[in-house]
Amino acid sequence: MCASKGLQEPLFHGSDWNFDILRRIYDAVEEVAYKDLHLDTYTNQLEIISAEQMMDAYSSIGMPLMYRHWSFGKRYLRDEQLYRKGHMGLAYEMVINSDPCICYLMEGNTAALQTLVIAHAAFGHNHFFKNNQLFRQWTDAGAILTYLDFAKNFVRQCEELHGIAAVESILDAAHALMEQGVFRYRRPGRLSAEQGKARERERIAHAERTFSDLWRTLPSSSFKSYAGEAGAASQSSQEENILYFIEKNSPILKPWQREIVRIVRFIAQYFYPQRQTKMMNEGCATFVHYTIVNLLFERGLIEDGHMLEIMHNHTDVVFQPGFNDLRYGGLNPYTLGFEMMRDIQRVCTKPTPEDRDWFPDIAGKGAWLDVLLDAWVSHRDESFIRQYLSPSLIRKMRLFAVTDYASKSYVEVTAIHDERGYESVRSTLADSYDVSSRQPDIQVIGADLAGDRCLRLQHNIRDGVGLQEESRDATLRHLATLWGYEVRLTGIDEQSGQTVYQQSMRATPEKVS
Repeated sequence: MCASKGLQEPLFHGSDWNFDILRRIYDAVEEVAYKDLHLDTYTNQLEIISAEQMMDAYSSIGMPLMYRHWSFGKRYLRDEQLYRKGHMGLAYEMVINSDPCICYLMEGNTAALQTLVIAHAAFGHNHFFKNNQLFRQWTDAGAILTYLDFAKNFVRQCEELHGIAAVESILDAAHALMEQGVFRYRRPGRLSAEQGKARERERIAHAERTFSDLWRTLPSSSFKSYAGEAGAASQSSQEENILYFIEKNSPILKPWQREIVRIVRFIAQYFYPQRQTKMMNEGCATFVHYTIVNLLFERGLIEDGHMLEIMHNHTDVVFQPGFNDLRYGGLNPYTLGFEMMRDIQRVCTKPTPEDRDWFPDIAGKGAWLDVLLDAWVSHRDESFIRQYLSPSLIRKMRLFAVTDYASKSYVEVTAIHDERGYESVRSTLADSYDVSSRQPDIQVIGADLAGDRCLRLQHNIRDGVGLQEESRDATLRHLATLWGYEVRLTGIDEQSGQTVYQQSMRATPEKVS
């Protein structure tokens, strides 16, 4: 103890760290996280990695286990070149939504920075992953690592049996459709490596039971399986998850190809909640690290110089360029999330009359931690903004609403800082964080395997926003690869019901065979 101040001895003195110091830092952060903030987390697994390993984690979508694909290597080379030339930096940490929760820490971080990132990732993100209702309902943190191990081994075995080119052709097509490979309105099945292995054993056993060398002497084009595993699909079939429909109904996919499509679909579904909670997740982690390091500083566990270093890095994280700044790329999710959570704390403890009018249930109640813990459980980005964005924060961040019509040569400011404007700004901002409004609404509306075998899709065009033609056609080619026959996409204006465009794509013969 420091006799003069009655405070505890600092956790570290210099910038260097070793594993004993890291243990002390972790224990101190853990005590504050559990006792003061009442966080609930998965067991943490901290791993120290190099810059090359961090770039490798970037390239494989941040997962510790992943199958091989050329796009991962391409991204690694791009990031490495940019990093070596000083055009990009690397994250201080990376955290995996798994149980145990895996946190990657950069070996080049100082002791002060390790304190910040442990609080941020190992407790902030970890708590959000474990408790938010979207992650609880739509992901299975306990099964993801086992399933990825199965997926990696299965893809490797397919490459050995069928060739790398054949496997990459399926992966390329499935990756192109990942954003249209999720269930948005109904809960998907759970990840299960055991079910995948059981399906593989069943396929092998079936192949052994039905093998006959006579089939080798017959033309392959005369004996195609049109119904696959699922049988014929009716003309009235309608499905939002295109990869799921392909997996179940494609006339040409072999069992191993269907399993690869299923793997890509499961991974896409696993990341879907993260796309809906990016701002809240980062805001939660930033608020947690800010609160924890300040409490550690108040208790004498962090020295003044190290606290300045931590606050410098914190300021970099929450920096928000102005709308007329060349660096502006939209609202920083760290900034908006952190500021909203700080604002909730202010409303609960030091409300203004305006706050009491807007938030009568929480203003002046004092229980800011209970409000935040409930928000982290119950909300996604869109609903969190709609519920808690205050006029005070709108003024502080200088938010306003702008309408930009393609048919007009000017933009129109539609909401400013007045009573009606606050409501409009909050509603407009919340709408912009609704994932369903940002992604094209494309659904399978029919596929008659007993007839022309044409896969028919409909794009419901919102607010006149169509698809970029080059990207649309490239994606349709990938879809035709998986379907094997003609794919027809029709764009329908959601308001008028009129057909805006029609585009079809046929699979090339070499893709069908």
